[in-house]
Amino acid sequence: MKFKINVSILFYCLIAGNLLAQPYMDYIGGGHNKGITITASSSSGASTAQKTMDGSGMNDNLMAASRFLGQATLGANSSAINSALNMGFEPWIDDQFTKAPNNILPTMNSIWSQIEALDPEAFGPYALHFNYAWWQVNMTNQDLLRQKVAYGLSQVLVTSINSDLRDWGECLSSYYDIFINNAFGNYKDILLQVTKHPAMGYYLSHLNNPKTDLENNIRPDENYAREIMQLFTIGLYQLNQNGTRVLDGNGNPIPTYDNDDIKEMAKIFTGLHGGVVLPCPDIPLPPPCICYDSNNSPAFCDTLSMTCCWWPSGPEFGNSMYVLDKTAPMIMSNDFHEPGPKTMPDGTIIHLPNNGMGEINAAVNWLFNHPNTAPFISYRLIQRLVKSNPSPAYVGRVAAKFANNGQGVRGDMKAVIKAILLDEEARSAQGYLAESAGKLREPFLRYTHLAKAIPTTTDKGRYWNNGYNFLNSTRQHVMASPTVFNFYLPDFQPIGDISGADLVAPEFKLHNTASSIGYINEVHGWTIWDGLMYSWEGSWPEDPDNAYLQLSYFENINSDTESLINELDLLLTHGQLSDETRQILRTALNPMNWGWDNGLKYRTRLAIYLVMISPDYNCVK
Repeated sequence: MKFKINVSILFYCLIAGNLLAQPYMDYIGGGHNKGITITASSSSGASTAQKTMDGSGMNDNLMAASRFLGQATLGANSSAINSALNMGFEPWIDDQFTKAPNNILPTMNSIWSQIEALDPEAFGPYALHFNYAWWQVNMTNQDLLRQKVAYGLSQVLVTSINSDLRDWGECLSSYYDIFINNAFGNYKDILLQVTKHPAMGYYLSHLNNPKTDLENNIRPDENYAREIMQLFTIGLYQLNQNGTRVLDGNGNPIPTYDNDDIKEMAKIFTGLHGGVVLPCPDIPLPPPCICYDSNNSPAFCDTLSMTCCWWPSGPEFGNSMYVLDKTAPMIMSNDFHEPGPKTMPDGTIIHLPNNGMGEINAAVNWLFNHPNTAPFISYRLIQRLVKSNPSPAYVGRVAAKFANNGQGVRGDMKAVIKAILLDEEARSAQGYLAESAGKLREPFLRYTHLAKAIPTTTDKGRYWNNGYNFLNSTRQHVMASPTVFNFYLPDFQPIGDISGADLVAPEFKLHNTASSIGYINEVHGWTIWDGLMYSWEGSWPEDPDNAYLQLSYFENINSDTESLINELDLLLTHGQLSDETRQILRTALNPMNWGWDNGLKYRTRLAIYLVMISPDYNCVK
């Protein structure tokens, strides 16, 4: 590009004249172009020489908005990015706080009704139908921030389809809705509702957890007592408010609890059972017919009516999960609740005779108010939304908002979310450039991001995505973690440069020789083979039920390599495409200047494919 003025001389004159002044805004590209004419030897698409001087070609703010939404949503399209830019980040958050929640359970029930009407013999609803509903909600919703926070919470307070819960889609949906409904509420309410939900009661075995019976060698189950402390609230070691560990005189971390504390806490979570019993199905059965009692053991049925002869008349301790309304909170049977005082790890006594639910509420309140809970949960939510290695100062600032939102309220999720997303470490250039910045984008969010960023089209006007092929390829899908410890531990360190720098990278736990290739194959299917998602309710090619990327979105720019690359950089990589990756894209795309329509579409498919498998996309800052 050739200028009619000596740009370098002008640049240094501007600097020299303002060394001691306030930050100077009258720079080249700042918009002050009076009396200056610029010519160039060439231009590309919308890129013109004049934009170098008038600043209209600068898109730093637009890229910053894209990056912000990469943290605050499951994926954002061009319209959403421009909306965040025009509104400002904090007003955008405030606006999202007003959006009504889109729940999974009613959508799942509607989907199941449609399927059952077509096939009364269909099995369900089960995890497949939860997946259908989750994708349908998240491909059509406006509560973008709420759904991102809910997804993050589902990785902290974990239940999973890797249990018999996979057979109960209504239970999975109702449990996930706790996070949707309370994403902007209070963490204490989340903790209480999780504790009392039958999904968690079944998954961590405090449903029908009885009091001590030494004669029959029965003691309270310790599973939930251990995990509510270790994973949901206070963690293993005492913490400073900035998330660093408190050390004893020998420099060793100090445990927050021991085995005796687990036994005491386990006494609290006894006596809970199903709150609502489903109506007896009265399913006709041919003789000899078999029903099941409350212990899921065979029981004979009424051979005259040919229907089940046993069904509980109402809620009672010991009722099987199979007969319960799995969306209703558990209730307390004081007869099966451990009597006597219970001692918390700090010596606090909880003793409310004949009030088991009161003792549960008191224990949850104790855990919620423990000084560890604010930094413990703040650290994990920062990891889910922004970065893997928040500084102690960042954790401390967020934990302070968790402890007090400024109005004396503890656990206010709105205050915590704002503190995470608007913190200088999340937003500033200095934070962006730090060695500890960024994270490996987890596989599932790579998928949702693409699906949300680029317009889509469907065969049947719906997004019933089964998700199982993606789960098999990458080892991740919503509510499908292998254990209660999630898909990865928050302190996981892959061996190499990351562990050598004493940094963590939880998502690398999923990145191995199989899942990395599996992900590339998935991207190939989404782009080259043109199949973004599909249900198991259609058939190919007679009656497909698929969703596809709508590549006509790029039709006005896909013949121009630089414009195409820049648009993908905005939508997918938030302005983080490196020069090396850009050159790879140019080398691959420039020879594909075919003059026919499908040629341009194949060119666009290849561009998306290459960006999606690039380190620039997968390692996001």
